[in-house]
Amino acid sequence: MLASVDSELDHGPRAERSATMRMCAVSREVRPIDELIRFVVSPAGDIVPDLKRKLPGRGMWVTASRQVVAEAARRHQFSKAFKRELRTPQTLPADIEALLVRSVTEALGIAAKAGQIVTGFGKVESALREGTVEVLIHASDGAADGIRKLDMLARQNAGNRGAKPQIPVITALKSVELDLALTRSNVIHAALLAGPASKSFLSRSQMLVRYRMADADKTAEKPGQDF
Repeated sequence: MLASVDSELDHGPRAERSATMRMCAVSREVRPIDELIRFVVSPAGDIVPDLKRKLPGRGMWVTASRQVVAEAARRHQFSKAFKRELRTPQTLPADIEALLVRSVTEALGIAAKAGQIVTGFGKVESALREGTVEVLIHASDGAADGIRKLDMLARQNAGNRGAKPQIPVITALKSVELDLALTRSNVIHAALLAGPASKSFLSRSQMLVRYRMADADKTAEKPGQDF
């Protein structure tokens, strides 16, 4: 049975498979499930984030924002929703961010194995000129000059993409995180080429940035927007 969209808890992943909207237990706002994080209770009574929305048992939904997750823990919202005493670690907001970063780097690694990525300023520049780039990636700690030059080239070539929007620019990962994901050293610039991996990477990156923002409403994706 599908739970009402504004219920405190859902009825489990199988029952909720067709659901597209859920209510945030903290703000009481109904949002698309892509803007929320599902939480379940482990057999030991711990709160567990269910990023893939597949863990068994009833689930509580919270806006995918570090600030909102921290507020849920501070207000004991998890115990209230599940109507039992639960252990909510103080590190929960940081733990979730680490899981989201891992999710993004895993998607990037999959793209690399599929041959859908190029790295290095020169190769990224060539791919931009050829019009084959779907997503432009910069390390968040990369040099501003190189980032500015590639961003400018991406905007200049946007007209060659026909009816497609401008190229999304991702700056959510540090150089060391890009290195680990791509098993290479000193990765500052990368570009995702056309393929299914680009959509997964974009979706996960957007979730990570939304989570880091104080106001999740400000992170709606826009053509050419950095996130």
